Order: sequence, then structure tokens, then C-alpha cells
Amino acid sequence: MTTATHEETLGFQTEVKQLLNLMIHSLYSNREIFLRELISNAADACDKLRYAALDNDALYEGDSELRIEIEHDRDANTITLRDNGIGMNREDVIANLGTIARSGTAEFLKQLSGEQQKDAKLIGQFGVGFYSGFIVADEVSVRTRKSGTAASEGVEWRSKGEGEFTVADIELDVHGTEITLHLKDDAKEFADDYRLQSLVRKYSDHIEVPVRMPKVETAKDDDGNEIEGSEVTTWETVNEATALWARPKSEVSDDEYKAFYKHVAHDFSDPLTWSHNKVEGKLEYTSLLYVPGRAPFDMFDRDGSRGVKLYVQRVFIMDDAEQFLPLYLRFIKGVLDTRDLSLNVSRELLQQDPKVDKIKGALTKRALDMLKKLSKDSEQYQTFWNTFGSVLKEGPGEDFANREKVAGLLRFASTHTDTAAQEHSLADYVERMKEGQKKIYYVVADSFNAAKNSPHLEIFRKKGIEVLLLSDRIDEWLMSHLTEFDDKSFADVAKGELDLGDVEDEAEKKAQEETAKAKEDLVKRVKEALSDGVQEVKITHRLTDSPACVVLPEHEMGYQMRRIMEAAGQKLPEVKPILELNPNHALVARLESAEGDLFGQLAHILLDQAIIAEGGHLDDPAAYVKRLNNVLTA
Repeated sequence: MTTATHEETLGFQTEVKQLLNLMIHSLYSNREIFLRELISNAADACDKLRYAALDNDALYEGDSELRIEIEHDRDANTITLRDNGIGMNREDVIANLGTIARSGTAEFLKQLSGEQQKDAKLIGQFGVGFYSGFIVADEVSVRTRKSGTAASEGVEWRSKGEGEFTVADIELDVHGTEITLHLKDDAKEFADDYRLQSLVRKYSDHIEVPVRMPKVETAKDDDGNEIEGSEVTTWETVNEATALWARPKSEVSDDEYKAFYKHVAHDFSDPLTWSHNKVEGKLEYTSLLYVPGRAPFDMFDRDGSRGVKLYVQRVFIMDDAEQFLPLYLRFIKGVLDTRDLSLNVSRELLQQDPKVDKIKGALTKRALDMLKKLSKDSEQYQTFWNTFGSVLKEGPGEDFANREKVAGLLRFASTHTDTAAQEHSLADYVERMKEGQKKIYYVVADSFNAAKNSPHLEIFRKKGIEVLLLSDRIDEWLMSHLTEFDDKSFADVAKGELDLGDVEDEAEKKAQEETAKAKEDLVKRVKEALSDGVQEVKITHRLTDSPACVVLPEHEMGYQMRRIMEAAGQKLPEVKPILELNPNHALVARLESAEGDLFGQLAHILLDQAIIAEGGHLDDPAAYVKRLNNVLTA
């Protein structure tokens, strides 16, 4: 019996206490995943030792046959899982087993609803890791020693998952980690050879490190009877124990691909799709890329974990190697195994290696092709778009070389259906364009309803011309980088001169010119009344129901982007709008016949209303209300 020293009891991080409680009560139906999570962590520990030993072979301590072992004691009602991987020291144990070292924890907890089914899915999305042991155990103990340290530097960690844990120093002859689960009364089913073996084959068959379990063999006499006392225990490898990505595609089943994704992504929902490829020639590498079905909580954290697992000649190098995919594809998970990088490569060296750029370019094209293939299944792709669409919209601004490919994958809301669902591709829009239409029209607003009801759409609805309705925060930035698609340029209907191309005939254009000429005096009077409030006043034909609208110069930053930048503390020069008047509206007719103060008040009211309809904010709302009241009571 090893004597424990320097024993101390510490409290869990608050989030861990909440997570443990939720897991124990919400994941009951998925409780068997605890073994997958613990085996996955053990495999990572073996990978890390293999990598560290490249520089220092002594870290193996004479035992270079990396493995994971699982055994159970039915009488004691325990399961023990051990690995001879890198192990942990006291600081590692407190950091890794006492806290959740992952960004987005607070946001994750906010999302939890108290409904078991919903919370179980969220917990799976977050990744449960080591803590999953408490789903089946009422007490968990860990004995570990970091490879390369003295036997006296072993550490024991114990907890019942009730808010605190105990850490003590122990003597430990072997390096690695041993986890013992003291099973709950309702989890005794797991203390069974057949049950454990079936779970290993179901969830962890693809793990490259061999997962072994004890097998008792008994000698038999000539008549086939077992000889008492001849029992010999041997260790039998239960899993396939070969790198899944190194196997031919024809030999890997869909279930195996899905199981491997869950190992790589620490997610227990299935991926939407995957792409497995082996490349030979100037560059030699194998890639296995996945599109998840769920977004991680740190997807919009620029410092969050992202990237593929990097192997060099099947030797694990690093998790989250973000250098091989652009930022707008940060949701892609998977593995890259290459012969073209050195085994001692680091994140710093990756940034300087020209081969990395070539592999990145190839993987980016592979990922985009995978998404294009997925887009042929409209239902599956809509699931993807609803989850990751706003991230993919970063693509045209970040990846000029693949801008056209990314553009083909984008989806938008549209006046074609007038629903908030972003389900229309640019190719669909081009196919539906009216004869004589030369541009792809869009409008940007702070919300879908503001976009759908924008006065700028009135002439387009009258003519039956489709307009894309953009309301995501990133949309205006996206359109500043997306200049054309399929040789058709984009046009913001709220900026610059309105050009409907050949959709309008010469007679319409001539009538508009004559109307504008007849209203020159009105335009001049309104410009004088509004003074410095506007850049210009015009007669417009873009309105059918509204009396007026405001338009920005063609290359000016839009209202949505201005508000976002101002909210971030960015000072921007003032931009005066162009006020356009509908000559056929009753309010404009009343304005034309008004005199004196009433004319000035009506002109200001029309301008303020146009700004409000655009989703803008008035500098002096009280003045607007006062003018409106004056006109209503006149």
C-alpha cells in the first residue's frame, strides 16, 4: 500500500460543479460514451509521449510499447483504465482535472435549459472528456506520474463529483495514468468483459494505440477438460489498432468514419459529411476532413481552438494545427498526415515552411469541394448553412483565390419567397433574372423585417425583379468584397443611381426625365429648407408607396456598417444622405403646395421618416416629434 503525502482537498471550478451535476442527470441515456471519452484521452496521452520521445528517448523509461489497458473487478464493482502515455505532474492534475480549460464555458452554461434531452445534446456539443466518468461512477480516482520524473513524484486524485477533490503525492513506479471508476449501483452492467469489449469495438476501434483487456486461458487435458490451477492471464488487443486514415477508403465503413469523427471532435453527434483523400507526387499526405453537424461554443472566439490534428508519418505532432485551413473554414475538423514535414516541426516552423502553403491551398479546395457536394442535398446543406453560414461569409474577404467557389456556396434570403430563411444561392438568383436585367440587386438592413419592408424595394416589387435581403452583421462587409458572380455585378438598391438596365423601356425613362424637370422648383425649395441636412435632393421613380427615401453615394459605407463601427468606438466622418422624393405621393403634393414654416416642417418630417424607414437613428428625435405634432394640429 503506497503512503500518500502532501494531501490537500480543493474545490472544483464553479462551472465544473454545474457541468457534473447536469451530466449525471442529463446524459443517462448516453452513459456508455464515458469509455470512449476516457480511451480518447488515453490515446492522446500516448501520442504526446511518442512525440516528446523523438527528442528524448529516455522518456519511454524502457517501455516503448504504448498501450491502453482496461480491466474490471466485478466484486469491487470497479473499472480500471490505464495508459503508459505522457502522464501528469501535480500541477497538471490540478489544472486538467479541477477546471475546464476551454473558452466558452460561461456561454455554454447560459444555453442549458434544464430539459434533459436538450441539455444532453448541448453537453455533447461542448465535449465532456474526463468528467464523463461521473456518469457511471459515484467516485473516481486517478493515479498518475509524468514520464521522465522520479517515482516519488506520482500523484493521486480522488473525487466523488460533489464539489471538491483531493490531491496527494504518492510513490509510483510506472509512468502514465490509471483511472479507477467506482461504479454506481445502477451501472454494474459495465463491469462485464463482453460489455466493455463491445463498447471498445463500437466507439474506439479506430484508435491507433492498442486497447487491451485481460483474457484468462486454461489448459485442457486429452479429453478436453480444463485443468484446475492452469489458468494463465494474457492481454488481448480488442480494437483494430491501425490509423483509420491510413486504411483504403473501400475498407472503412460509414460507421467507422462517424466513430472516428467523434474521437477527433469530442462530439457525440454525427458529422454532416466527410472527405478522405490520399495524395502522392510532389507532396505526399493523407487528409480526412469532416463537416460537423453542430457549432462549438467558441466558434466566434478568434483565440478558440481550431484546425486539424497533424501527424507526420503517423507520429502525432499537434492538435489544432490551424495553419492548414483558412480562418473562414475553422469549423472543419479532421486529420492531416504528411511525409513532407520534419518530425520536430513546431507552430513557428509551420509558419515559415512553403510546403505548408501548398498543402493549405489543396486542403482548402478539398474542403470547398466537399461543401459543394453537400450542397446537392438541399436539406443537409440548409442544416450546415444555418449553423456555419455566417462563418463561411468571411471567405470572399479572406480568400481571393477561391472567392468564386465560396460565392457559389453562399445562401441568402430573397424577395422571391419573402421568408427569413437563407436558402437561395446566387446561381438560383441568376437563373431567375428577368430579361434585360444585368445586375444582382440586394439591400442591407439591421433585421430581416427592415430589409423586407425597405422602401427601396418598391419599384423592384412592381417590376417583379428579385432582390436579396441581407441582415446579418457581416453582410455589408461581405458585399464590399464580393464584386461579381457569373459575370454579373452586384448593386446595392439603397446606394447611388437606380439602374434597372433594359428592364425599363425608353418611354418610361423619358417620362421620368420629364417629371424630374417639372419638379425642379420643388427640389430646389426642399434643398434650401433642409440646408446642410442633406447632400442632395432628387425626384425618384424607385418609390411607389412611400413619399421619400434616403440614398447613400454608391461607394459610401452603409448605415449598418457605420453603426457597427461606431459601436466599436471607431470615429467616422459624417455622411449626408441624398433625399429622393416620390412625385406621385399625396404627402409630396401637400409639401409642394405648402408655404412658410409648414413647408420647412414637412420637408424635415419627410427626411426624418425616410431615415427611420432605413433603420437609421435621428440625432434629435424630440424635434421630429414636435414638428409632427405641429403639422397634425395645424
